[in-house]
Formats: sequence, structure tokens, C-alpha cells
Amino acid sequence: MKIGIYPGSFDPITRGHLDIIVRASGLVDKLIIGVLQNSAKKPLFTAEERVELIERVVKENTNLTSVQVIAFEGLLIEFARQQQASIIVRGLRAITDFEYELQIAQMNHKLDSKVDTVFFTTSVEYSYLSSSAVKEIASYGGDISQFVPDCLIKSVYDKYNSIRSV
Repeated sequence: MKIGIYPGSFDPITRGHLDIIVRASGLVDKLIIGVLQNSAKKPLFTAEERVELIERVVKENTNLTSVQVIAFEGLLIEFARQQQASIIVRGLRAITDFEYELQIAQMNHKLDSKVDTVFFTTSVEYSYLSSSAVKEIASYGGDISQFVPDCLIKSVYDKYNSIRSV
């Protein structure tokens, strides 16, 4: 069984992420969406919340039956070993992404030569999209409906409303 991992913060998951998930799931028997718990970052959503949001999106897409969502911390290559994955999936929006991602891919390959990285170029309609931009727009009450899956829109706004009320 060929297992792939698509790692990221997914804070929140965007339509661009979903595009890559759909495309990558066709290359492997099982695709694990690895939700990174990074203590250096201050995410909007907790890792548990991000897992739940992504699971909601996956459930809505009936063609994603081979997708599993797991939170992890630590080295990606260790997580890949634990999951018996042989492929790491990464998305590229611009050439600047490639320079950074290439270094990480080479380092991961040096740490474990049985794990390869596969790059997906972002579909043109999502090339500008990032979770950071979505959060910025949502924090000011702007319309994020074209950027995140419909089933998550209310959750993003609710999160900002709960932060404001504290």
C-alpha cells in the first residue's frame, strides 16, 4: 500500500489545500493529512479543532474515502516513518515556495532515503491564496466564502467572534 502525507498547519484549511488533497489522493492508496502542532506558532485554531475542521471537509467530499487526518508534532520524517509513508506531498504557489521546499525535501531525503517528496503546483485560481490571508480577511469581517470550503465559513467567523468577546 502506497501511503502519502500532506503536512501543514491548515489554519484554516483553504480551497487551495483541498485542491491539492483531491489531486494527491489519486496518487496514493492512502493520504494522511498531517496537521502540524508547532509550538513556535500561535494558530487561530487548536490542532484538535483543525483536525475536526479538515475531517468535516473530507467527509463532504465523497471521493476522499482514502484520506485520514492526524495531528502530529516533531519532525515530519519521523511522522512519515510512524505512518509507514513513502511520499510527502507539498504544494507550491510560487518559485519562492520551491526554494524553501526543495531544501526541506532534500533534508528529509537525507534523513530517510525511502521517503520522497512530490510537489504539486497550485491550480492557478488558488495561486494567491494562503491561510494567513484568509485569517486577515476574516478578522475584519470580510467575505471568505470564495477561499474556504463552505462548511467552514461559520466556524472561522465564530472563532473570531469568540476571541473578541474574551
